[in-house]
Amino acid sequence: QVQLVESGGGSVQAGGSLRLSCAVSGVGFTYSRRCVAWFRQAPGKEREGVATLASDGSTSYADSAKGRFTISRDNAKNPLYLQMNSLKPEDTAMYYCAVGQPWVGCREYPYWGQGTQVTVSS
Repeated sequence: QVQLVESGGGSVQAGGSLRLSCAVSGVGFTYSRRCVAWFRQAPGKEREGVATLASDGSTSYADSAKGRFTISRDNAKNPLYLQMNSLKPEDTAMYYCAVGQPWVGCREYPYWGQGTQVTVSS
């Protein structure tokens, strides 16, 4: 059974940094063959993709995250990370990690964490 548990959220002032972590279990040796991603959802807004990391190591970022956020993974130990720098109040949201099925690319994400809250004050 695949399980994802996020941590690392909190409250920070604008310009600060946070590192989100996502502990992934139940994927075994296929973890490195799965696309992983971070999403966020602010109150009253739709969920949006923040960053993706494909099995070949390629990454993609939302325009709002480019140059400030970095997605990474540890294929040996299965965690997933999102380093967020130069945070802005508009980054305030619930952040979710997600994992896809192996060998199918970054199309859909059947596995999700419960979310971790990030609040950025001005």
